[in-house]
Amino acid sequence: MTRTILPLAIVAILGGCSTLPRDGPSGASIDAGATTPQAMGSYALVPLTFEVTERIKQVPPKFFGTLASASSEQPVDVIGEGDTLAISIYDPSGSLFGGASASSRATSIEGGAQALPGAVVDRSGSVSVPFAGQIRVQGLTSTQAAAAIRRALVGKVANPQVMVAIAGNVSNSINVLGDVRQPGRVPVGVNRDRILDVIAAAGGSARSVDDLTISIQRDGRTYTAPLSAVTTQFAENVRLQRGDVINVQYKPRRFSTFGALNAVTQGDMPAGPMTLTGAMSKVGGLNTNTANARRVMVFRFERPEVAQALGITQPATPRGVPVVYELNFNDAASVFAATNMEVMPEDVIYVPLAGAAEARKFFEFVQSVTRVVYDVSVTSALNVN
Repeated sequence: MTRTILPLAIVAILGGCSTLPRDGPSGASIDAGATTPQAMGSYALVPLTFEVTERIKQVPPKFFGTLASASSEQPVDVIGEGDTLAISIYDPSGSLFGGASASSRATSIEGGAQALPGAVVDRSGSVSVPFAGQIRVQGLTSTQAAAAIRRALVGKVANPQVMVAIAGNVSNSINVLGDVRQPGRVPVGVNRDRILDVIAAAGGSARSVDDLTISIQRDGRTYTAPLSAVTTQFAENVRLQRGDVINVQYKPRRFSTFGALNAVTQGDMPAGPMTLTGAMSKVGGLNTNTANARRVMVFRFERPEVAQALGITQPATPRGVPVVYELNFNDAASVFAATNMEVMPEDVIYVPLAGAAEARKFFEFVQSVTRVVYDVSVTSALNVN
């Protein structure tokens, strides 16, 4: 048994680089997978300098999706089925709702005014008005509905005056769902028909605007954009139309760290921009015992327009151009670059092990193997005796 184990142990020790457990890829393997002038690799390896960070920042920010094409000019102040109307009629002659009084000296006419009980628009789109009958009001504004009722009273009243207001607005409403304080149906009108008006009417959200996405569902189509874009771009704060469904979705922005850092985790990004130095501080910085400070890396699927501005020729994938930004934290100038480098959602910050740490882990592995060989040898000797 000893003769069998010893060759295996020697092979394991000699092949230590391949058998040694790692916390991630080594610096050499990262170099091997990168694109070079001689061969196309899986990603572009870009030295991160202050100049590079400035060129990245000069590319205008671009957000995913847009609501601009969802803007509607459909009126939101028309009467619809289920609405409740407040109708008031003033009769100068007093023949309908009041009476006339006369004296021997002069005759005076006291007009009669009547506020009718709330009239609900039925399925035919009509309301019932005393002395006027069924009046179709669906699709009309309150002013147009008042004119229609007045025309129906002509001949019964000398000069009727009619006022109509929408007391219960059911048809001109929008459903607001998702991460808002008061989800449900929100009525809209001519003075609050934009998406931010509707979200505010639903109580808003307790989340940061950077972590919220807005979608509008209408006629089988969905329009989506970040709430941060809606709050900063006027064209994204679109006019809505009745029947729209608004969904406020919570999509937290996160970044990941692993390798020779003091925390291997997936962290939530704070409101607003976060720099590379801020992200590293959030996880406790480099592990001074194991980290290769010369190779702090940020793995990212970069926007094609940014890659073009940096002169990167790496082909794009459906998620973007795979880029690994690398900087030397032993160089003081790199600290300024890290302070100017904005971390993006889904970025991966990785630091490989230093050469000394790699060697230490290798010798610990060798020691563990030789210890096993020694234990087996002693056990075999005892069994033989």
